[in-house]
Amino acid sequence: MSEAEQIPASASEAAASAVLDALNATDSNGTEALNATAKFVATPEGTALAYGSLVFMALLPIFFGALRSVTCSKSKNAADMPETITSRDAARFPIIASCTLFGLYLFFKVFSQEYINLLLSVYFFVLGVLALSHTMSPLMSRVFPASFPNKQYQLLFTQGSGESKEEIVNYEFDTKNLVCLLISTVVGVWYLLKKHWIANNLFGLAFALNGVELLHLNNVSTGCILLGGLFVYDVFWVFGTNVMVTVAKSFEAPIKLVFPQDLLEKGLEASNFAMLGLGDIVIPGIFIALLLRFDVSLNKNSRTYFYSSFLAYIFGLGLTIFVMHTFKHAQPALLYLVPACVGFPVIIALFKGELTEMFRYEESSEETKEEATESEKKDQ
Repeated sequence: MSEAEQIPASASEAAASAVLDALNATDSNGTEALNATAKFVATPEGTALAYGSLVFMALLPIFFGALRSVTCSKSKNAADMPETITSRDAARFPIIASCTLFGLYLFFKVFSQEYINLLLSVYFFVLGVLALSHTMSPLMSRVFPASFPNKQYQLLFTQGSGESKEEIVNYEFDTKNLVCLLISTVVGVWYLLKKHWIANNLFGLAFALNGVELLHLNNVSTGCILLGGLFVYDVFWVFGTNVMVTVAKSFEAPIKLVFPQDLLEKGLEASNFAMLGLGDIVIPGIFIALLLRFDVSLNKNSRTYFYSSFLAYIFGLGLTIFVMHTFKHAQPALLYLVPACVGFPVIIALFKGELTEMFRYEESSEETKEEATESEKKDQ
């Protein structure tokens, strides 16, 4: 697969957060395409279509993932409970991401790129099928008529017997989930066999939406620590070394959104892609989703902080594209996204006099809430 202009990627994703850090680089317009003998120069129309499509695709998982994160935070189903990122996790993440990125760089230098990508394709095939199935599930519930025979199933694995019996896997699903799984598997086989960019994007959107929905920051301070650390991480690995660019060019997995710049000339068989790494969607996205849950907690029927951060994301991504296109040089997207997504809501909170309330907002799991309720009852 050849590539020309690429929107930078930055860090992590839900199911494979460490691996996402591989895609954090951007090639300038007219760079030599991989596995090609000639340079490709995109037309203005093709460039505008590619960039516009990538921005639109980036906004979808952030918007809908944030909305689903509100429902997810109230869920009592253990399978749907979010993974909460603490301040300690946030502080360690850039270090872990850097080690993973450099490890991948060494792997691609030492071992055959073909075999590594084959292994990664199989790995992400499994993850992609599960992620896409989970993404489609709410939609299928609306599509199927009420008369549809929706049978319930349970997959249960235990260890030991009697009183010492311990649950290893306890997964409940229904017929609609099986239909989603079947459709997702078809997309997965299409991706494995053809590596088509549409199949790649279906998996990429599913990964991003699941990441925004299921990865929760416990408070705004943790979000600032995470985004600040990855801000430094992104700038260093893009401007300071060629590690990120090398890994991005070598890595073949559905952990980026791509759109062909030669679509108008070649149709669906186009092969010169602009790309956006999922890290530049998921990392700001989980912070934007946190602000939406903060809006909900205020009980004011207002989504001021969510919409301001959402618009800030659009501004930051647009600025990234403008700078990259102007200077023809790789750009770390978080260099622009982090100040925008954090700065806009903080300024609004200052004007509204809610800055202290914003930073005091603390998310707790359903389990913690139940424990607190039980503790209050005992005290009474």
